[in-house]
Amino acid sequence: MERGSSEPPVARSTGSTQSSSTGSVPIPRSSSVSYHAHSGSKKHRQIPLCKRSMSFDPGLLHNNGHTAYANGTGSGIRETGVVEKLLTSYGFIQCSERQARLFFHCSQYNGALQDLKIGDDVEFEVSSDRRTGKPIAVKLLKIKPEVLPEERISGQVVSSIPLHLDGKSAPGQMPTGSVCYERNGEVFYLTYTPDDVEGNVHLDTGDKVSFYMDTNKLTGAVSARNIQLVKKKQMRCQGVVCATKEAFGFIERADVVKEIFFHYSEFKGDLDALQVGDDVEFTIKDRNGKEVATDVRLLPQGTVVFEDIDYKLHEGTVVKVIPKIPTKNQNDPLPGRINVRIGFTEKELPFGEKDTRSKVTLLEGDHVQFNISTDRRDKLERATRIDILPDTFNFTKEAREMGVIAAIRDGFGFIKCVDRDARMFFHFSEVLEETQLHISDEVEFTVVPDMLSAQRNHAVRIKKLPKGTVSFHTQSEHRFVGVVEKEVVAVTSKNASPTKGKEKEAEEGVIAYEDCGVKLTLPYHAKDLEGGSHPQAGDKVEFSINEVKRTGQQSAVSIRVLNRNSSNAKRLHGFVATLKDNFGFIETANHDQEIFFHYSEVCGDVENLELGDTVEYTLSKGKGNKVSAEKVTKVAAVNGVGEDISASVMMGKVIRPLRSVDPSQTEYQGLIEVPEEGGTKGQTYPFGIMGMGNKADCLQKGELVKFQVCTVPQTGQKMACNVVPQRRAVVECVKDQFGFLTYEVGESKKLFFHVKEVQDGLELQAGDEVEFSVVLNQRTGKCSACNVRRVSEGPKPVVTPRPDRLVNRLKSITLDDASAPRLVILRQPRGPDNSKGFNVERKTRQPGVID
Repeated sequence: MERGSSEPPVARSTGSTQSSSTGSVPIPRSSSVSYHAHSGSKKHRQIPLCKRSMSFDPGLLHNNGHTAYANGTGSGIRETGVVEKLLTSYGFIQCSERQARLFFHCSQYNGALQDLKIGDDVEFEVSSDRRTGKPIAVKLLKIKPEVLPEERISGQVVSSIPLHLDGKSAPGQMPTGSVCYERNGEVFYLTYTPDDVEGNVHLDTGDKVSFYMDTNKLTGAVSARNIQLVKKKQMRCQGVVCATKEAFGFIERADVVKEIFFHYSEFKGDLDALQVGDDVEFTIKDRNGKEVATDVRLLPQGTVVFEDIDYKLHEGTVVKVIPKIPTKNQNDPLPGRINVRIGFTEKELPFGEKDTRSKVTLLEGDHVQFNISTDRRDKLERATRIDILPDTFNFTKEAREMGVIAAIRDGFGFIKCVDRDARMFFHFSEVLEETQLHISDEVEFTVVPDMLSAQRNHAVRIKKLPKGTVSFHTQSEHRFVGVVEKEVVAVTSKNASPTKGKEKEAEEGVIAYEDCGVKLTLPYHAKDLEGGSHPQAGDKVEFSINEVKRTGQQSAVSIRVLNRNSSNAKRLHGFVATLKDNFGFIETANHDQEIFFHYSEVCGDVENLELGDTVEYTLSKGKGNKVSAEKVTKVAAVNGVGEDISASVMMGKVIRPLRSVDPSQTEYQGLIEVPEEGGTKGQTYPFGIMGMGNKADCLQKGELVKFQVCTVPQTGQKMACNVVPQRRAVVECVKDQFGFLTYEVGESKKLFFHVKEVQDGLELQAGDEVEFSVVLNQRTGKCSACNVRRVSEGPKPVVTPRPDRLVNRLKSITLDDASAPRLVILRQPRGPDNSKGFNVERKTRQPGVID
């Protein structure tokens, strides 16, 4: 079989050079080409001599057709070649030393003509045809062929035929590889083509092979033929660690869809750093008839790639979901199925647990968006990066419910349902669109049974809704009119009596009304009252009907009092004067007395009560004939102390504080005296909590105040109003976050203040003069200053010089003195801008010198 030109085998090590001659047989490979028959090689078809034709006239040659003598004594140059074509009386020779094709006549062959065949090596001289002048071959001699050894040679593939060529190469050529073999200490290299490999196998670099040698007749190039694979090279494989046990693990191979076992002793590296998901390479060995991975080594993360992902987005429908609890017979790692239409073809793609972007539960019929992944090992296509589309609820037949987030814990929470009594458990992984949920957020969800407990349900596929979407009840647009049969008792929140509060906690009011001639009753609660007015039994009220969706229970809401029952106890107005831990006092409408009330009698939230608030109440007598306020209700504010307020501002002195400041006194009202000229006693004016400019201010006996005078309409009494204290004091000292003023309050001669109470954010220094208000802590009974405003700065502190004895001592200390006192920085200072260290450059200090 003829092949393209190639280089002969080249020896890699030096050795002895064999001598050759050009006139004897056999002829060296450098000047001839040998041909021999062998099994498996292509043979030329031979033409019998009887069928050959003669068309040559030997009389046309010089000297009987020869330029040299017939006996070979001439001076012609001998050449070699190969019989390329042979007819009855002539043929053609392909020269070996040059690119020439020469004609010869059969009469010029020295031997039996029947022994001459196409492909035989011959030696000849070159002459010229006398008639045409063209060169021809004369005096032909057949050369004995060089016999190559027919035993198989063992070698190794050094360059495999590239797979990507797919049998294609340059025009007129075939892709080639190369093998090498060793002979007498020398290494020789031979080429081969795909046709030279037996068994239709692909040879890789490093494979052990055996072959015969073949010589090209035209070029003399030696190549390998009839190549047989002896042993495949031990290849390094790649994979990803998919499981780790106590002393062994498993690797998912990257070349085939298969897992392979490995023992930790075969891992070459830090075993503590090995984790599931690490990329590794390894060698496969056979032990006890099973393949195991040996010489396992880590690869850079991302080296091993199992699949190719098409980044084109597809839409499809889930036709089979992944079961939450796999069955015993389930061996399919991709149990889910998605139906998708690609072009004009419908496909059903599998998917697994890791192919969804989120952990939200998928249901059959879901409209999803995904990419298609193709496994490099077996070309299996599957759906991955699956997302639920927002319109999926239009395709599924699931029942959606609504609710409000009631509680959130670490990784899970609970939903207050509109249509269910019990709270519904949910996990954060079931929240759609990766939205962060907060308490009171309104949501929509699907309820499914818990796979571990059939009696329990939980919420899945949670979607956040806009505010105002979820409603737990419906309210009638029609307004009804009824009569209060039973008054409501509100729940107290400020340290109410333990037993009394618990008894009244469940109590609610009752309203009777008629609807289509039928007398009905409805419960109501204090929170459903409008206008701050507390209805009494027998009062006529207007209301709407509210129905709870979950239970169908009805109640009256948006209740407004229309007419009071004249038979009810008289309702009085007053003003909150004092608030203690669980009780307080109300200043009467005449501002001359205070009435006790307990927080349990407050209708509404006690936390909303403040000093000076207008309230409505009913008087009652308790043990010991003591009067107290009941059914205290906060109402809209009315006029303060009185009317006809004088425009002039007067100066006076507090000669009696309010009873809330001095509980030992019997009178409720405080008293202000306006001194006259000469120091004699002047006119006095009473005042109450409503006369204070700042209701929380704690006026002390002896304090100077500015005020105006007004008239109480009910009694005509002149009272002080808009009372503002004229306090000034000197800052005694300032600590870290608080300080003290030189001001006498009660038995204490110092008044506490916090730096937060200093206005304009100023930093007070000792000696500064300030104005302030005094407030009383109802819980502790102690006073403190608030609204502190600096009036004037105190004198700057004068730096006193150091004593001479200290200066002399510092002059005598040197830095090298080990006994000298030293300063060690334990913590760097921090500036107002949170910067550390010193901003001023440090300078060398001279001992005893003051800067």
